[in-house]
Amino acid sequence: MHLHILGICGTFMGGIAAIARQAGHVVTGCDANVYPPMSTQLQTLGIALTEGYDAVQLDGVAKGADVFVIGNAISRGNPLLEAILDASRPYTSGPQWLAENVLPGKWVLAVAGTHGKTTATALLAWILEHAGLQPGFLIGGVAVDFGVSARLTDSAFFVIEADEYDTAFCDKRSKFVHYRPRTAILNNLEYDHADIFPDLAAIETQFHHLVRTIPHLGRLIVNGGEESLRRVLARGCWSEVERFGFAAVADTGSDWTISVDGTIKLGGAPQGMLDRFGLIGRHNQLNALAAIGAARHVGVPVQHSLAALAVFRGIRRRLELRGIVNGVTVYDDFAHHPTAIATTLDGLRRAVGSARIFAVLEPRSNTMKLGTMKAQLPASLAAADRVFCYAANLGWDVAGALAPLGARVEIHTDLAALVESIARECRAGDQVVVMSNGGFGGIHDKLLARLAGKS
Repeated sequence: MHLHILGICGTFMGGIAAIARQAGHVVTGCDANVYPPMSTQLQTLGIALTEGYDAVQLDGVAKGADVFVIGNAISRGNPLLEAILDASRPYTSGPQWLAENVLPGKWVLAVAGTHGKTTATALLAWILEHAGLQPGFLIGGVAVDFGVSARLTDSAFFVIEADEYDTAFCDKRSKFVHYRPRTAILNNLEYDHADIFPDLAAIETQFHHLVRTIPHLGRLIVNGGEESLRRVLARGCWSEVERFGFAAVADTGSDWTISVDGTIKLGGAPQGMLDRFGLIGRHNQLNALAAIGAARHVGVPVQHSLAALAVFRGIRRRLELRGIVNGVTVYDDFAHHPTAIATTLDGLRRAVGSARIFAVLEPRSNTMKLGTMKAQLPASLAAADRVFCYAANLGWDVAGALAPLGARVEIHTDLAALVESIARECRAGDQVVVMSNGGFGGIHDKLLARLAGKS
């Protein structure tokens, strides 16, 4: 079968491409924005990419396509999509294709939540891999230990990042309702995706729909400290539930707890120590705890999970070290929501102590571009000593929104000027965190090169 994928360079659709290729299908695709790591992964797989969405693809690279897989970034009015519809060519969404062609018969382990999905999914997949279960997986990022974001195996288990974003132009349900998991992590839940959800209640409804798909003998691993998730479960739950949370937080009712020092307990009984874990931050302790709980549901003992986590090497674009030049450390991070920004900076602060932290932010997600979260940005950036914001093509008052940060903040609309300003202020020992859910114009390499040339 020949699949032609529209929006192939998105992390999810790129994963679909990798799995389809492994399954023996011919895969081609197109996209308007191509940048690593997904472009690199597709190139390595030998998948032909076409730049843009010109309708002539129907008579060219996609002429023999048996089905068109439409990414959720593709809207009506897209010239290739319109040509597909006019020609009555067969099409489907990525989640639907996965549900029909890959997931049947699998024990699906799904990881949902506003934050930490990619990290927790990668941790869970790695635990199962380390335990010899060789799971298939689809992760919204590239785990260093796997080197790819997705793979297909003969294993009974499939681990998937369960996104609440909508499925496609023709299916406005959340992606995760297609996956029918037997094990599901509900990591957290707050307002996001302002371009498709009017309020938090609308997202809670989608999570409720996910809960409704989990069998009676399935299990939910739920963050016990989230009021929003308590509301979701109060609407109906027919499966086993295990809650997790920080040991120091009272009244969470958690079955699984983790202390600051990494002590893990289940039902108050010690299970071991997460003391050789390479990811920094309290939020990553919770991600690991959730993964441990989910892995136990498929029979992986806690001690085996801890051994796996001790050698986990991280995920690209999640506080990923990009280089150290003249004593200045540069990281790449996917944080694009105020809560994610705050937890990333808090984790780094705990790790580097009094070293200066420079936060370099590109408000690029649809929610950020709408300015929905602008009032929360100053508090989320509070742990940074300096804040540099790239404000090109934003329709809201960035300077006004970040005014509470005072002289710590600097706003730029020119990328070269931004790089120059950061490099000029950096000195040995500084920690620079670049935060964006896109390629950010290759700023990481530009900054490292500029620092290398600094006298």
